[in-house]
Amino acid sequence: MEHKKLNVPTNTISRDMNTISENVGNVYETVKIIAKRSNQISAEVKIELDKKLQEFNSMNDNIEEVFENREQIEISRYYEKLPKAVLIATQEFIEDKVYYRNPVKESKLK
Repeated sequence: MEHKKLNVPTNTISRDMNTISENVGNVYETVKIIAKRSNQISAEVKIELDKKLQEFNSMNDNIEEVFENREQIEISRYYEKLPKAVLIATQEFIEDKVYYRNPVKESKLK
């Protein structure tokens, strides 16, 4: 996934939404675009994590038999330390790496 290549802070940063939304022209539309991209990133990370953790699933899972696997713990820690999906989406939007379109605006122009 591309989140490893971006220089994204792991903590929250206050941003001026008026300057971020200059390209779109509407603050609310900008927030919606970032939120949709954030949901996409979150889903991608969840699928990636589920694939990695599937190999640790055993067929004989009992409530009494829960084993701690060091590799599984390390994978979980890695994903916990990743920046939040909203921060990644915001950084992508600022760097113009997000493609978006508004079909309602496009239909009004025609």
